[in-house]
Amino acid sequence: MALSGPLLGGARRTVLRSAEAALWGLKSIKGSCHNFCTAIFKDVTYKELKNLLNSKKIMLIDVRETWEIVKYGKIPGSVNIPLGEVGEALQMNPKDFKEKYNEVKPSKSDSLVFSCLAGVRSKKALDTAISLGFNSAQHYAGGWNEWATYEFSEKKHGN
Repeated sequence: MALSGPLLGGARRTVLRSAEAALWGLKSIKGSCHNFCTAIFKDVTYKELKNLLNSKKIMLIDVRETWEIVKYGKIPGSVNIPLGEVGEALQMNPKDFKEKYNEVKPSKSDSLVFSCLAGVRSKKALDTAISLGFNSAQHYAGGWNEWATYEFSEKKHGN
C-alpha cells in the first residue's frame, strides 16, 4: 500500500520533530554532563599552584588581555592566551601554537591550569578546555589578585 502525498508529508514532519526532540535531548544530556564533569575538577589553591609551578609539571595559562599583564604583571612561568583565543589556541597545530605563543602546544593529557584576575575568566577557559578534551585542566580561582597579595606579603615579611 502506497502512502498518499499529504499522509507522507505528515509522517515526515512527525519523524523530523521526533529527530529534533532526540537531538535536543542529547544536547541537554551533553550540557548536563559537561557541567557535571567540570564541577568535579577542583580549584587550585595558591600553595598548590606554587608547588605545581616549582615541579614544572603544568602549563599555566593566563587568560587576561595582554594589556592587563603589561600593566599589572603576571605569575612567573605563565603563558598569556587571552580568553577569546583559548578555544582556537588549543585546537591549533603545534607549529602555529609555538610561533604565536612561544611555547610547546599542550596535549590533551597535559596538566593545564588557567588563571586570570579573579577566577571568572579562568573558569570559562577551563570549561572550553574540558569541552575540547583537555581533561587534566584546572583553574586557579584566586587569580592574579590573590597571587599578588600572597607574593607581595611574603616578600614584605622576608619569606
